[in-house]
Amino acid sequence: MKLVRYGAPGAEKPGLIDADGNIRDLSGKIDDVAGAAIAPESLVALSSLDAAALPLVEGNPRLGPCVTGTGKFVCIGLNYADHAEESGLAVPPEPVIFMKATSAICGPNDDLVIPRGSEKTDWEVELGVVIGKTAKYVSEEEALDYVAGYCTVHDVSERAFQIEHQGQWTKGKSADTFGPTGPWLVTKDEVADPQNLPMWLKVNGETMQDGTTGTMVYGVAHLVSYLSRFMSLQPGDIISTGTPPGVGMGQKPPRYLKPGDVVELGIEGLGVQKQTCVADK
Repeated sequence: MKLVRYGAPGAEKPGLIDADGNIRDLSGKIDDVAGAAIAPESLVALSSLDAAALPLVEGNPRLGPCVTGTGKFVCIGLNYADHAEESGLAVPPEPVIFMKATSAICGPNDDLVIPRGSEKTDWEVELGVVIGKTAKYVSEEEALDYVAGYCTVHDVSERAFQIEHQGQWTKGKSADTFGPTGPWLVTKDEVADPQNLPMWLKVNGETMQDGTTGTMVYGVAHLVSYLSRFMSLQPGDIISTGTPPGVGMGQKPPRYLKPGDVVELGIEGLGVQKQTCVADK
């Protein structure tokens, strides 16, 4: 299934995408795409519904983040060897973990707001992993049993805030709108191999990133297992798994986003995002 949340910010309703690409209203079946609704048994029940019998959503509503109730937005840094190289950094011997504030989460096509004082706002297309049931001390062999599904994530970064200021990366990753998520939460049964997904990103129509999850250093199963050693993962938590090369910081000379730029990105089978960059007020 492809689950969506549609409507005005803060008032989204749950839905699913039918065979013709239309949104069908799920609000009579679940409260939202969150919590118990994305547990394995709940997803099995939802998959048995006749999508054509659900109310058709008319028009072209705004899409919100594809999952809500996210307690943790966990990101993995330098998880593609070729991206580490373009960043001038070694491949880490263990996954690099940092947090992105959940207040950064927004819809896949919402404006990307460049924060005040930013001169180095950068792009990163990433595979998002959405947790469906509590994971704690899980083995790598069992790890995917705890995954509800996958989505496209744009891990927007302000490089000066992230790297040139003192302290942790989080402050360069957490501005409002720095976490577009969706358009869909694609349940894991539709993704034959999360380590074989082409991904891309364009700025103003020019392809900047063209990679695949196949070049990840640490794959999805390893990351879920690894993280569960240090924190319990809860339903709705998102793991953003790193980006392939082609980010603005790695261009020669470096290139960063400015108001008016349009960013498009996508992952095969997981949908496409499009954001227009605007200055913060």
